[in-house]
Amino acid sequence: MKWNQIPLGPLQTNCYVLSKEDNSCLIFDPGEESEKLSDYIRHNQLKPHAIILTHAHFDHIGVVEDIREEFGIPVYIHKKEADWLLDPALNGSLRYEMIKNVSGKPADYFITEEQEMTIGDFTFQILETPGHSPGSLSFYFQDSGLVIAGDALFNGSIGRTDLPFGNHNQLIKSIHDKLLILPEETIVLSGHGPATTIGQEMDSNPFLNGF
Repeated sequence: MKWNQIPLGPLQTNCYVLSKEDNSCLIFDPGEESEKLSDYIRHNQLKPHAIILTHAHFDHIGVVEDIREEFGIPVYIHKKEADWLLDPALNGSLRYEMIKNVSGKPADYFITEEQEMTIGDFTFQILETPGHSPGSLSFYFQDSGLVIAGDALFNGSIGRTDLPFGNHNQLIKSIHDKLLILPEETIVLSGHGPATTIGQEMDSNPFLNGF
């Protein structure tokens, strides 16, 4: 399985496209610049199966509707943030004058618990990692040794918790209980910035001292 990181929009939010040898793919967090993302998919002759959201802040969902409509694929999100796709006040886009209000249609599928999920030929573990937002999810692909962690864990940092519904203690617990238990060589694909590994963050992340 291949993965590609595509930073999108003014906040350079990482969209990830995971693809197989048959060119089937999954799209995670299409936040902005639908044309750029669409061009990448079409140029590489990829066949998307689904859009999967780590959480529903505006910079991670901004072009969900464009991509869903263009490729005719379903959207997956945690049920706790189901209304965030519809409500600019919840997804945060209403807070910023320079950001267009983000409001779309309901997701097609709602995730309610941790589980193993298979979409097409992709099989992965769903991990609930709240704290940055109530319905934050991480997606662990054991066979490929990577986890898509959204805005929970970054290279040298952690997700902010000063936004509405954020909870610092909950985030630290999520990272400790769900992410740091993964093999140290696991690649962490974060919502912003470069990739890292679980081992690197255990050794040097200043927010995780004491773990």
